[in-house]
Parts: sequence; C-alpha cells; structure tokens
Amino acid sequence: MFLATLACQIDVGGPESPYPLIAADDQAADDVTNLWQSALESALDSGEVMLVLDENQLNTFVAKRLAAEDSLLHEPQVFLRQNAIQVYGYVIQGIIRANIHLSISPILDQEGRISFELTSASVGPMPVPEAVKNTISAILTEAFTGTLGSFATGIRISSLVINDGQLAIVGELR
Repeated sequence: MFLATLACQIDVGGPESPYPLIAADDQAADDVTNLWQSALESALDSGEVMLVLDENQLNTFVAKRLAAEDSLLHEPQVFLRQNAIQVYGYVIQGIIRANIHLSISPILDQEGRISFELTSASVGPMPVPEAVKNTISAILTEAFTGTLGSFATGIRISSLVINDGQLAIVGELR
C-alpha cells in the first residue's frame, strides 16, 4: 500500500486560471515572428514601429518555446490582462504537482528598452522555483529583444500597453 501511494502523483492545487483556456496554434507562433518582421519593414518607410499581439499569438509562442526547452512549466496559458502578462500552468517536482500563476509586468526604461518584472508568483503551497521564474522572464525578454528582432538595432520603444487581451508596442527608428 505504501509503495502504491508513492507511485501516485499528489496534486496540491494552487491558483487556477479565471479565464477560458487558449488552444495552442502553430500558425500563431509563426505570426509573432512575421508580425515583427512586417512592423520593421513598415518602419523603414514611416520611421514608426507598431506591433499588436493578442493572447493567442503570445500564448502559442511561449508554449512552443517552453516545449523546446523541456521546461518545468507545463501547459502554459498566457493572458494579457490587468496591465500585466498573466501566466498560468502547473509544475511537477517528484510526485508533487502544483498549479502556478505568475504576474509579469513589462517595464519600459527612459532609453526605450523593455525588461520584465515578476510582480507576483504563486505555486500551490510551495515557493516558486527560480528556474520557472528565469525561464519565463528569458522567453518574454527574447520575444521582444531577440527572436523577433533586437531593439538594440535602432528601435526606441515609446509606449507599451497591455489591455483586454492585447499587447501594443509603439516605437521609432533611432
């Protein structure tokens, strides 16, 4: 009996998403890269960069990256609400499974660079694993400074807004 108990997974619960689940869509992950490239091309003519991403696109991008990295975070759900990026999912450590919620606020500095601050994190009754914090922050930072095109190559972000399931970025060529 004791061995059978050890073989089972213990779900300790934790925060659950209050929003409807978003199904991953491979096309939406490609859309993120394509939209960024299109925004850069348009900027060559106008000098202004405008990019709007929705929850489906960002959710799929993050899920695809996490799957490629064999992350601790499973079945991520990314929502753009309350002026923050809300991430829900679950982690498994040993026989323990716990739901997770991360609230990440984008920070725009005076130089027009974006960084991300983890403003709150909940994982069942356990502390948030540093690896999960670092992975999510790195993926989001790369989404806006790496894979999609480096802002260090001459784009200064003038505004970044998260509202009603969308993230809008406006910037200018330097």
